[in-house]
Amino acid sequence: MDTPVNKNVDTQKAPITLGDMPTDEFRKYGHQLVDWVADYLDTVEQKPVLPNIHPGDVIRSLPSLPPQTGEPMQQILADVDRIIMPGMTHWNHPRFHAYFNSSASGPGILGELLSAALNGNGMVWKSGPAVSELEEVTLGWLRQMLGLPKEYWGMILDTASTSTLHGIAAARESLTDLKTRERGMAGRSDLPRLRVYLSDFAHSSVEKAVITLGFGMDGMRKVAVDEQFRMRPDALAEAIAQDRRDGMRPFCVVATVGTTSCTSIDPISAIADICEREKIWLHVDAAYGGSAAIVPEMRWVLEGCDRADSFVVNPHKWLFVPVDLSVLYTRKPDIMRRAFSLVPEYLRTAHDDVVRNLMDYGVPLGRRFRALKLWFVLRYFGWDGIAARLREHLRIARVFKHWVDADPDFEVLAPVHFGAVCFRAHPRGMDDEIVLNKLNEDLINTVNGSRETFLSHTKLGTRYTIRMVIGHLKTRESHALQVWEQMQSELKKLIA
Repeated sequence: MDTPVNKNVDTQKAPITLGDMPTDEFRKYGHQLVDWVADYLDTVEQKPVLPNIHPGDVIRSLPSLPPQTGEPMQQILADVDRIIMPGMTHWNHPRFHAYFNSSASGPGILGELLSAALNGNGMVWKSGPAVSELEEVTLGWLRQMLGLPKEYWGMILDTASTSTLHGIAAARESLTDLKTRERGMAGRSDLPRLRVYLSDFAHSSVEKAVITLGFGMDGMRKVAVDEQFRMRPDALAEAIAQDRRDGMRPFCVVATVGTTSCTSIDPISAIADICEREKIWLHVDAAYGGSAAIVPEMRWVLEGCDRADSFVVNPHKWLFVPVDLSVLYTRKPDIMRRAFSLVPEYLRTAHDDVVRNLMDYGVPLGRRFRALKLWFVLRYFGWDGIAARLREHLRIARVFKHWVDADPDFEVLAPVHFGAVCFRAHPRGMDDEIVLNKLNEDLINTVNGSRETFLSHTKLGTRYTIRMVIGHLKTRESHALQVWEQMQSELKKLIA
């Protein structure tokens, strides 16, 4: 049946041109955009780190309805400057010192561009032979740079949250007697309560993974830490023993190299001893701190990690690769495959017996060509070049710590292992913790309120703690000094 025509509607529209953007137009605006990116990277230091914006400002600047007809690219790019840029927090700024800062390097950006252009999908080897094989080679390079054993096999995922979820899922699959793949977990009276162990300072993604995988919050046990915020092996052993006595099934320990709050390093070797004795899967979250091992004199931070069953490191945190790219290594890829492999007929190929199809080792079917940008970064900077840049960040962090130590009105609150310094203002004679917490909250809000730098905070125990993180390609000691002098100046005003 023909659809009736509404005669009140104007049907006289300009004809729509089919196909893609013409090549000459793509070339024109591609050149223009690359020039824009180059100018942005060259001048980002001249911009405020934080935008002067309120919630909803970007939404109100954009139409609520999609465009009915296509718009000129020149207008789209103009709106990037008019709408998008005023709402950007500049992670590429040398005075961005919050969270675990990540700067996208030139070669990483070019690799991302090429990846988008090629639009490869590495779900099976046949769907992208270069996607699969470059990932294998590049992760082999990174494994060597980190000093991990050659039996470690790796794959690329988006974030450490996803990598950790995969590690814990593989840990569950290692319990072959429970047959959770075949029978699931719901409604089973024969299934013991399963336990995952983590420190008080482990990343929140571990808790999310535990919830997502169906263990519930009761399936997680937090282990006490020592005075340096490291998981206590004795407390872990005691917790495991107690849970076994209570009829629970310990099956996974998540240890951390570079905790999010204060970059503490759990004693991996001692924890590995316990896991091996108790036949428990050990997953190591080295998303931030693991990259430091590329510096030869920092190789010690991964001591014991060669005994982990799974291990995650994020090149998008401290290796100058644009977000997102997380690497999950495992000594037991067969268990990882058993946990996730599901091959419908339409994805079977003649090569399945001789290749690793990456879709078999995780939740995602579609897999972007992320390895390309990591390959670009590793090749352009080289092992020595990356190590030199990380070494400089470590040096600046130590210098910043020295400044804090030398000022009687400030104090360092945690060991400085990497590029992060955890500290607070503690003026002489001011010892009330409630007052100190409010003072430090006001201090960081004042500093961030200038929009000239960006710091984040945490709590160590009950103490409000300021985090200063050094990790940008363009960050120099002079930038750190600007932040420190601003902190000192604002503190004097607050306590005057």
